[in-house]
Amino acid sequence: MSRLNTLPPIMLAPNGARRTKADHPALPVTIAEVVETAAACFAVGAGALHAHIRDQNQGHLLDVGVYRELISEMALQVPDMPVQITTEAVGKYSAAHQRALVRELEPEGVSIALREMWPATGNDRAASRFYFWSDEAGIPIQHILYSTADARRLLHLVQGGEIPAPRQLLFVLGKYFPPADASPSDLDAFLPMLGSFGKAVDWAVCAFGQAEIACLTNAHSHGGKARVGFENNLLNADATLAASNEARVRELTHALEELIVK
Repeated sequence: MSRLNTLPPIMLAPNGARRTKADHPALPVTIAEVVETAAACFAVGAGALHAHIRDQNQGHLLDVGVYRELISEMALQVPDMPVQITTEAVGKYSAAHQRALVRELEPEGVSIALREMWPATGNDRAASRFYFWSDEAGIPIQHILYSTADARRLLHLVQGGEIPAPRQLLFVLGKYFPPADASPSDLDAFLPMLGSFGKAVDWAVCAFGQAEIACLTNAHSHGGKARVGFENNLLNADATLAASNEARVRELTHALEELIVK
């Protein structure tokens, strides 16, 4: 059974697909850096790693061998921290490549954007088979939903029997490109849709920009979970540049502790 059948309260997203060390010198790009960052963040409250891997030029990569190396190093150095991979395409990888990656790697968990895995409207037998195979294989998919339109489309495919009922959702607040900072109120459009996916669905939020912590604590107050880190935001809540991913996790854990006290 996958350790990611249930999302942790906090998942670390330390690098993403687009940022490089030119954006922040502490952004991890090598396997050693990602593992070191994961260990530091696990120690202060992050329960799982949302893992992106990079090539030698810091470019986004979807590669079975490199992912296996990362997962092996995590098992050695941070054995209690599960790894969720991504199939994010970033305009470089086809849906077929994404599916092949997951089938060969069989990770503990994977985040998948419906709009990338099933980009065209209408039937897609290969995509449908993949979603059912993943479900049967016990690989929890976290569906990345960038908009309520994405959520409605996922619900339509589920109701039509083309995708299994989702176990996990990720609501993305704000945008990387074109840049748009998130606001806690951005969650309001998604919340009424949750009931349509069933009471058992496990959901989380990630948020771009300075209001990241306010967005994530707002999600927590509604029963959601959080993905935090340099993938989405480099700033502290006071608009200063964060020193590290560990600092972002610390700020979130402190905010959640204060929320509980209140």
